[in-house]
Amino acid sequence: MSRRVPRSRAPLALALGAALAAPLAIGPPASAADPYTVTPLKFTVQAGGRSCTVDADLYRPAGVNREHPAPAVLGTNGFGGSKSDGSTDSIGKAFAQRGYVSLVYSGLGFGRSGCLISLDDPDIDGAAAAQLVDFLGGKRAADDGTTADFVTLDGPGDPRVGMIGGSYGGAVQLATAAVDHRLDALVPMITWHDLAYSLDPNNAVGGSGVPGVFKWQWTNGFYLIGEGQPLLQPSLDPSRINSLTCLHFVTQACRTIHTLNSGTYPADRTAELLAFARRVSPVSYLRRVRTPTLLVQGQADTLFNLNEATATYRTLRAQGTPVKMIWQSWGHSGGLTGPATGEFDLSKGNLETSYVGRRVLAWFDRHLRKRTHADTGPAFAYYRDWVTDPNRTYATADRLPALNRTLYLSGDGKLVDNRNKVARGTRGYTNRLIPTSHSESSLAGLIGLRDSPPHDTKGTYLDWTSKPLDHPLDVVGAPRATLKVHSPKAERTQNSGDAADKLVLFAKIYDVAPDGTRTLVRRLVAPVRVPDVTKSFTVTLPGIVHRYETGHRLRFVIAASDDAYFGNRGIKPVTVVGGPREPGVLRLPVAGS
Repeated sequence: MSRRVPRSRAPLALALGAALAAPLAIGPPASAADPYTVTPLKFTVQAGGRSCTVDADLYRPAGVNREHPAPAVLGTNGFGGSKSDGSTDSIGKAFAQRGYVSLVYSGLGFGRSGCLISLDDPDIDGAAAAQLVDFLGGKRAADDGTTADFVTLDGPGDPRVGMIGGSYGGAVQLATAAVDHRLDALVPMITWHDLAYSLDPNNAVGGSGVPGVFKWQWTNGFYLIGEGQPLLQPSLDPSRINSLTCLHFVTQACRTIHTLNSGTYPADRTAELLAFARRVSPVSYLRRVRTPTLLVQGQADTLFNLNEATATYRTLRAQGTPVKMIWQSWGHSGGLTGPATGEFDLSKGNLETSYVGRRVLAWFDRHLRKRTHADTGPAFAYYRDWVTDPNRTYATADRLPALNRTLYLSGDGKLVDNRNKVARGTRGYTNRLIPTSHSESSLAGLIGLRDSPPHDTKGTYLDWTSKPLDHPLDVVGAPRATLKVHSPKAERTQNSGDAADKLVLFAKIYDVAPDGTRTLVRRLVAPVRVPDVTKSFTVTLPGIVHRYETGHRLRFVIAASDDAYFGNRGIKPVTVVGGPREPGVLRLPVAGS
């Protein structure tokens, strides 16, 4: 048996990069030790008008040859990682031990692969991955002449191949499937649907034409890792150097980040740059994806929240692409706690003994090994942290719960279940020149620091609170709130030509315990840049899976700021008038109703 000598662990900066990408570190099951060989390979590919090298490792199970071929699994790293980190090479090990030919590689701009970081652009990153599929299909050789004639083929040059990976290694799967229909199965984990929403979200329904609210902590964390590549990989390939103003990203990516950091949104430049973010995102090319896709998204994720996977799921399903979705417990956030007990723990590789792991294996069994009896599970499943039996933590359904529970925002600060209970009242708040609300320090858990509890400063937010619940309430999905606010100063500046002058606010829902303890579920908030402050607007909050226990109360909050985001330009007082004729509304997706 030929096995690779374990590599040393990456330096701190690289470990942070891998953590940001929620690395996929699948290890072997306790009882399995199938032998395999590992062959380092280089591939010269054409991507985005450049020629560059892709650094890869080929894992070949013992006994797999031309007479006894096997399907293949392709995988790459999360942002800041490489084929050598403990996350990516574990993909190769895990699936080689289960009889798959595995090819893992460093994504463009990372590790020892060349070219610029292009944010999983299908025409660049997708095209590069398609050339690795050519290798698996016997259509091309590696740079040293190595060929693969031992992969199951569906036709000449068409290998039976799936992809798996997390975050940056998740979106590249969809990008590849958009340009190469030879892929047979995808498992994108904790990844994005629209980078414009991920990094500059505007949760106002119908506000897609209005720039959002800059998620500065997450975005600049990624940017610094990308631009700091010489610290991680000395003697970079020249194809990875752009210019002095944008060292290692494609130029449009740097321009987008520079504009976001400027705090201004001039109409002409902003539209162009946010269009770039969308162009390289699944939102723009999912119509070309026909590969069966198992989406796995994390509930603890303020970077790529559940709404991202939901949007991808609904798009694929509407166009007839086979797709299923799982909401697991862990994502990019909550790094100090890690996966919950009994969850798919990527560091332990408990594929056979965890719900998500078994679903992944079944997905590949069905679509790569063509085992038609393999049960790939229900259309939708979600982890419930209030269930203690490890065999029952996942609930399943054939669809997402609908918005089936309505509460009303009363003028006296109450959240009531009947319009007739709405009282008339006027309340207000104002922002300050510095943030006065805290939801999270985005990178805290990733670097081993504990975050302070969420809080709001008196006078800078408004809240509406329900009466204590007389039975548990399970919210599964994305709540929606419709409200009308008054802000004369925002009205005067909202048509200035710079969207930064529009009103910004942050919507969120707390769980208030009988003793008054407040919990901001998964530290999730909904940033909103109000499209037109003279009209009512609707906000889609991030999806959650949460049980409000008997005796607990729901509290809906709109806050003037959040220190993980850029906020209002100038002071903009806000007033909310409540009354029975036109009350604000909060709608909840309640499971079991």
